Amino acid sequence: MTTQEPEKRGGLRGFFRRLTSSQAELEAAELREDLDRHGATPIASCGERQRFCVAGTLRTVTLRPRGGAPALEAELYDGSDVIDLVWLGRRRIVGIEPGRVVRAEGLVSFQDGRKVMFNPRYELRPAG
Repeated sequence: MTTQEPEKRGGLRGFFRRLTSSQAELEAAELREDLDRHGATPIASCGERQRFCVAGTLRTVTLRPRGGAPALEAELYDGSDVIDLVWLGRRRIVGIEPGRVVRAEGLVSFQDGRKVMFNPRYELRPAG
């Protein structure tokens, strides 16, 4: 047995894992792998009332008034969990759209059982 055989088995094992995994599972795994590249913390590891840097793909972007003022809300998914990014007083932000890769920094809080980051600093990132 040579030292290359275990690598081939690992590659074959990975191949079969990819065949049996759903598309959503594969995308989640790929997003989790990108966290280090973005210098981000997995959303699932973010605690309340602490500042974090998160990164992922925007799933939805909606305009939802809060307290009579406009608020742009975006759901960010990183493969481990989701967080709502909320920009108060904004109706639209150029580049903040579904499918876009974003890195955001701010204070994490919980609202209605969901993680939320209000008025985060953000950076639009290239996909992949």
